[in-house]
Amino acid sequence: MLGNGMHFTLIGLRGGLEGFSSAELAIVTSGYFMGFLSGARYAPVLIRRVGHVRVFAALGSFMSAALISFPLLTDPIAWTLLRLLIGFCMSGIYVTAESWLNAASTNETRGKVLSAYMIAQTVGIIGAQGLLTLGDAGTSVLFIGASILVSISFAPILLSASPTPVTEIARPMTLRRLFASSPLATVGIFLLGSIFATQSGMGAVFGTQIGMSADRVALFVATLFAGALVLQYPIGWLSDRMDRRKLIFGAAVVGAGACALGFAGGGRLEFMLVSAFVAGGVATPLYALFLAYTNDFLTFEEMPAASGGLVFTFGLGAITGPLVTGWVMEHFGPFAFWLVLCVTFIAIALYALYRMTQRSGAPVESTESYLGVLPTASPVAVEAAGTWSAEEAEANRQEAEADI
Repeated sequence: MLGNGMHFTLIGLRGGLEGFSSAELAIVTSGYFMGFLSGARYAPVLIRRVGHVRVFAALGSFMSAALISFPLLTDPIAWTLLRLLIGFCMSGIYVTAESWLNAASTNETRGKVLSAYMIAQTVGIIGAQGLLTLGDAGTSVLFIGASILVSISFAPILLSASPTPVTEIARPMTLRRLFASSPLATVGIFLLGSIFATQSGMGAVFGTQIGMSADRVALFVATLFAGALVLQYPIGWLSDRMDRRKLIFGAAVVGAGACALGFAGGGRLEFMLVSAFVAGGVATPLYALFLAYTNDFLTFEEMPAASGGLVFTFGLGAITGPLVTGWVMEHFGPFAFWLVLCVTFIAIALYALYRMTQRSGAPVESTESYLGVLPTASPVAVEAAGTWSAEEAEANRQEAEADI
């Protein structure tokens, strides 16, 4: 995650130095999520054919090579293809690593293992922004550094003597069936995919275009993810104690307000950092909220397929978001970055409000437990989190009945 987090911000920094437009960098950004979505679909097929270790090594090699190729091929089309390749590789790496983690966990430890894994991912992305201050984005040094980090990160697993797990991912639920089961989660997670991809992919582009230094751009991006690390727990705590639709509505309103502050701040660093902390802080927990809310209305057998459907829907939104944002920034200036995010948060809030008038909420005592899954997780982790949530909720209900 240190290497991957570095390259996300480097694209915006180096692209600005190369004179790429907002629209061009938006296409480059979307390329990653196109690759990520296809990787989630085809990586399990590759693993079944040649095994975890070979797939892990091959994807790591391709990703490392792609990272070091960016400064050599400074062209938007070439960068889009490289980002597509990195997205595919990263998705496959997630599938492989999460399969190993899931197989090594027991029902008692799975929740803690997944939580530690998600924290490691977030801390890695935040730490990557600090590494960007050690070099110049106008040279190849930082790209080489990212490539080295990715290369050495595979050694622990490739040299491990632990048995390789079986990777089985349920066939994703169709969008029509998913929408019928949970309209709010289907629409909301599509819009959230747009928000997350815009924040993580276009944040550095925005910072570069308003004249921020590389250090400040790195601080801005780090703040987006620091908010997610801090706000995940309190939102998760509330999630298990109130109607999740109301919490979704409230989080989306707070996110919209933060983005409005960023727009009104006129480029002042303190306003942008507060806006980034809050807007990024509510976006990541919203993903886990939508997953938990969907599972509240499904049987245990339906959860894996629904998880795959939601990951796919999120990916579609992640592809669309940067393209829309890039086009708007191209025509209305860089501060339209905040406007697009604000409007998207408002759309989530309004749809949540509408859905509250259409269906009764599930009783709080019968809902599934919340687990802070990151939007970067593959279907393997999402399915594992759903299984843990259902088992944990059932155990809590049995414990409550025994106390009575």
